[in-house]
Amino acid sequence: MTEVKAVYAGTFDPVTLGHLDLIGRAARLFSLTVAVAESTGKKTLFTTEERVALMREAVAGIPGVRVISFSGLLADLARREGFRALVRGIRGEGDFSYEFQMAGVNSMLLPQADTVFLQTASAYQFVSSSYAKEVASLGGSLEGFVTPEVARAMREKLRRG
Repeated sequence: MTEVKAVYAGTFDPVTLGHLDLIGRAARLFSLTVAVAESTGKKTLFTTEERVALMREAVAGIPGVRVISFSGLLADLARREGFRALVRGIRGEGDFSYEFQMAGVNSMLLPQADTVFLQTASAYQFVSSSYAKEVASLGGSLEGFVTPEVARAMREKLRRG
């Protein structure tokens, strides 16, 4: 059986414990690349380079995971890199609706790749990058949201304004 190359793409601003849970599980199933999106129209807390560095540090203990950055369409990246699976995480019903539509678009653009949905572990069902940023901006504890290294980077970034 050949190893299937997969990509888990996102902004990862910042990478959360939920993301890391999905990355660890997907890495057991696929030859996994994490692709950090350069420009998504979102105002990010961290630059692309900072997000890539934080992701590389966070996945250092997960064997075989490669981290890259990309811009443009995920379908173009997948075609260029030969990815056969697009990994997406689902926290709940709202995520499913959005991700299902995105999977449909990706299927139209890249019919040779399949979208694989992984359900978020229940411990991370309510963890998101947006909530982590909001909690951090209000001085709350980031335990359960992000790694200690990411929490430090967030606090430092927010202090600098």
